Amino acid sequence: MALRPGSARAGRAASAYARIYAVVRRIPRGRAATYGLVASLAGYPHAPRLAGYALYALREGAPLPWHRVVGAGGRLTLARLSPDGALTQRMRLEREGVGFDARGRVMMKAFAWAPGAGRARRSRRRAAPKRRSGLSGRSGGPRS
Repeated sequence: MALRPGSARAGRAASAYARIYAVVRRIPRGRAATYGLVASLAGYPHAPRLAGYALYALREGAPLPWHRVVGAGGRLTLARLSPDGALTQRMRLEREGVGFDARGRVMMKAFAWAPGAGRARRSRRRAAPKRRSGLSGRSGGPRS
C-alpha cells in the first residue's frame, strides 16, 4: 500500500524516518550499529524493520552513512536485495577499519557502536552519609 503524499500516515512516516536518519548520522566512522539499536534510539524499540524501511527509502547518493547499519549479529542484510549493494557496504566499512569474520559478518564485539560509551556518566545515587560514633572506631571496652 503506497502512502499518499500529504496524508497523516505519510507525515508520521516522514517524522519516523527523520528520527532514524538523525540516529544514523551519529554513528561514528569505524563503528557499526544494528537496525534494532538504531530503531530503539530513535524511539521505536520494537521496530527494527522501520529502520530498514527508512534506509531503503533513501535516494541514491544521500550523504547519510547508511553502510554503518547492519542486521543482527553483524549480517549485511542488503545482500538479499542487492549483492552489489552488499559489496559496496562491505567495502565502505572495511575502508573505515571495520573487521569481518570468516562468515562475512561484522565483528560486533569489536566494532559495535555504543552510544555514550566515551562519556563519563554521573551516578544519580548519592553516597550515604558517614555515621559518627563517639568512640572513634574503638570497640568500647577497656584495653588490657
